Amino acid sequence: MQYRALGNTGLRVSEIGHGLWGMGDWSGSTDRGSADALSTSLALGCNVYDSAAAYGAGKSDALLGGLVQAHPSERIVTAGKVPPKNWTWPATKSEPFAEVFPYDYVMACARDSRAKMNVEQIDLIQLHVWDDAWASDPTFERVARGLKASGVARSFGLSLNRWEPWNGLAAIRTGLVDAVQVIYNIFDQAPEDELFPMCIERNAGVIARVPLDEGSLGGTLTLATTFPPDDWRSSYFGPKNLAPTVARVEALKKIVPTSMTLPELALRFILEHPAVSTIIVGMRSPQNIRRNAAVSDGTPLDPALVAQLRLHRWDRKPAPWSD
Repeated sequence: MQYRALGNTGLRVSEIGHGLWGMGDWSGSTDRGSADALSTSLALGCNVYDSAAAYGAGKSDALLGGLVQAHPSERIVTAGKVPPKNWTWPATKSEPFAEVFPYDYVMACARDSRAKMNVEQIDLIQLHVWDDAWASDPTFERVARGLKASGVARSFGLSLNRWEPWNGLAAIRTGLVDAVQVIYNIFDQAPEDELFPMCIERNAGVIARVPLDEGSLGGTLTLATTFPPDDWRSSYFGPKNLAPTVARVEALKKIVPTSMTLPELALRFILEHPAVSTIIVGMRSPQNIRRNAAVSDGTPLDPALVAQLRLHRWDRKPAPWSD
């Protein structure tokens, strides 16, 4: 496993991190299976674990706490998220920051996550939604500084709205943001335009999420694929998104080298960008964990292949089914 700096936080994070969303909210997860999966990734060199209070109403925070408790000698980098008080995704500028993230509410949520994670200090606490109209709000500065000054969190970050990587530039300019979490993959390359250059300039960490486009870049999606009603993917891969996604994945498969799989290619593409600190991958099966962890071996992609992958960029706009 290779490691990179998480911006200016002083933290070294594994190139492949473990996302806990599926363990908290998606169907098919068991507590025992989740615990085993987390222990497996840790043994393979993963050291960064991304959770959120909203994942299973605190369940993922508790699962991460179980990992910390079971491995007291390991340096586990904990990342959590405070949900918006109005429980609305994505954020909109029509709601004032002080109402969506009141100071006392944010501090209480962060302390609750810290307790569930079994740590004295969360390494990175993030706001789970964001709109740049809030960047000049004095409550934003109070929240960002207060989380660190109180000792609840070591660093502060934002999780940016789906398909709006530009909607975070003003926040980074304030100097209050240590890291941003953004959707970045072969299809969603827009963060390269403005966000990544600014993160490099300001030394802000980048957590790449949704590296496999909610699973489509796993390569198994077909026009007949369905998900259980309680699985978020049942709406994401609904009538308006399934067919065009399958068509784009099938086109992409034509350039996958015979020596690797599509998921491996997808992860290696992300690691090509120097702004990326770590990739958060949702992993539940030991087989997938081993395969994903093995991608972090320091081997670059052929520049000609990277150029071909750039042609598969897919610029999309947020829709009711996408959040």
